[in-house]
Amino acid sequence: MAWGGFVAGILVGRRGFVSFYFQFHSDECPCCSFFVKIIRMKNLRKADLFSQTDCYVSLSLPTASPETVRTKTIKNCKDPVWNETFCFRIQSQVKNVLEMKVYDENAVTKDELLFTVLLDIAKIQLGETVHLTFQLNPKTQEMLEVEFTSESIPVPPEKLVTNGVLVSREISCLEVLVDNRWTKKEPSEKDFLFSVKGSYEKSQTLSLGSFWQPVKPLNFHYIKYSLSELCMALAEKKPHFCSCTSGEEKKDCHASLIIPLDSLPFSEKVEVAKDETINLHVKSNDWSRNLDARLEFDLCTEEKNFLQKRKKFVASALKKALHLEQDLQDHEVPVVAVMTTGGGTRALTSLLGNLLGLQKLGLLDAISYITGSSGSTWTLSHLYQSADWSQKDLSRPIGEVRRHMTKCKLSCFSLESLKYYAKELKLRKQEGYQISSVDFWGLLLEKALDDGKNNHKLSDEQQALSQGQNPLPIYMILNIKEDYSLSEFKEWVEFTPYEVGFLKYGAFIRAEDFGSEFFVGRLMRKLPESRICFMKGLWSNVFSYNLLDAWHSSDPTQRRSLRCTQHSTVDIGEEPSPSDRRHELETYLVTPECGIMGIIRRILTERVLVSKFYNFLKGFQLHNEYLQSKNFCIWKVKSASGIPLTPGQENYFSFGVEE
Repeated sequence: MAWGGFVAGILVGRRGFVSFYFQFHSDECPCCSFFVKIIRMKNLRKADLFSQTDCYVSLSLPTASPETVRTKTIKNCKDPVWNETFCFRIQSQVKNVLEMKVYDENAVTKDELLFTVLLDIAKIQLGETVHLTFQLNPKTQEMLEVEFTSESIPVPPEKLVTNGVLVSREISCLEVLVDNRWTKKEPSEKDFLFSVKGSYEKSQTLSLGSFWQPVKPLNFHYIKYSLSELCMALAEKKPHFCSCTSGEEKKDCHASLIIPLDSLPFSEKVEVAKDETINLHVKSNDWSRNLDARLEFDLCTEEKNFLQKRKKFVASALKKALHLEQDLQDHEVPVVAVMTTGGGTRALTSLLGNLLGLQKLGLLDAISYITGSSGSTWTLSHLYQSADWSQKDLSRPIGEVRRHMTKCKLSCFSLESLKYYAKELKLRKQEGYQISSVDFWGLLLEKALDDGKNNHKLSDEQQALSQGQNPLPIYMILNIKEDYSLSEFKEWVEFTPYEVGFLKYGAFIRAEDFGSEFFVGRLMRKLPESRICFMKGLWSNVFSYNLLDAWHSSDPTQRRSLRCTQHSTVDIGEEPSPSDRRHELETYLVTPECGIMGIIRRILTERVLVSKFYNFLKGFQLHNEYLQSKNFCIWKVKSASGIPLTPGQENYFSFGVEE
């Protein structure tokens, strides 16, 4: 760990130091049907102690359907035969990876996963039928036979928006309307649960208590061509009387109805109990709302305008510092960035000292960017509360920081302060945020480094950039996965006063929208922008290390020593893809670790304290040829299985830092 904050380097180049010009575009691409026929297994290993394996195969294709389907269980058989066929509707422009998992069914304990086969569907061309035999264990001749077929279907082409790495698909809005017309004389209160897997809303409850009170329709937003279903259930547990509320699924239901969404419109009387019926009306419409996320690898318009304004400050400073006789032309003005590391209070004071030194040398105005992480972000967020901080003598803000750093910190833990923290955390939870100890850490920083409550926000710093009068700050943090160490998975997220996003994926949202809920690039629920103290807590999240991170940090040479806790991943592809199909992924066989190693792995990778924010990439899918994008491949990030983790499948980001 590098705990001493300092200026790590001054680089000359453009933003990100790599040129990106790929803009998003819209395509019309047809969907097709993909059939998977699970035929048989041969020489299946013996998973049970006193009998042969009770085997079944599950299939999951998250980019096509939120449902996991499975074969029937064939008990006590070494060579089970199924000949069962399953159908998926796929979008060929999306990277579709089929997961075929072989299980041993157990009556008492959890079903045991024997192995997983990961197949890139791009290997199956449209209109062909392919019979594949997957060698699971060459020594014992254990194998799985599967047949794949891809066929075109008569549906209109789907309109996609893509930047070559991420794909935004078409969205439909499902409207569900219920009329409570009871056959009994006196109406009885009923609570209905409606759910659409894979939709933004997931599930919603609807309460009927009065014939005279109209019921508002429910809306579900889902990917248009996914094979989703609307499920309706009559719950036994009665909620408080209300029109409709979002919530988790209730298990105690004694009536249900399943409606495939590709069979709409639907309008029928549905019997929900003896002598009781409702009129159920369901219809789906295209939801042609524009993206609220930006899918580009270029700079946003606001940042381009800033750079143009900043040039006059840079040119003037360089002319004076280099004693030039003539003014610099626009194409001669460099873009200079100061990059800083983290390190808590030492990073804070070190950066202030370096900036003061640059100011005395007359070079502060020659800088266009300042990047920071951890403690360096405390300095930047403090300075940018002043609209022209770099044009003033830095001795005054340094003196102010010195005053806060040297004051007694006992007041941070006074009864009055603790009440204030509790009040602010309660308010933040009411606003819709997932609160954690990191938010408490941010409030402690506010108390320690400010004179009182600070309502400053990240987007407010645009005022300090309006005329190009200050360098543009970039706050950096890592998106991490809870089941991985930092050495196994991490991806940088950058925060500017204009945008928050991933340069890796070319996906950005407005700074004021960070923390809000998105679905396939559309803003679904706007949350109030976080105060800067909570952002400081996020950017300096030193609590995100797990035991595996600590092990790797203490002795980096021992990173391979704990690989026995990971899944075993083997490439079982028969031959490399042709040169014109290099976007295809290899076929992988993943064997889970043994029981005790799995327990050790969960202990080592457990992160108790992390910052969680809604995933603004939720619903996005990877483009089928994303591996051909240089913008993505420079990051060289894969999951432990060799298959990249799709950024749009998780509900939350987990953030941390790497010192």
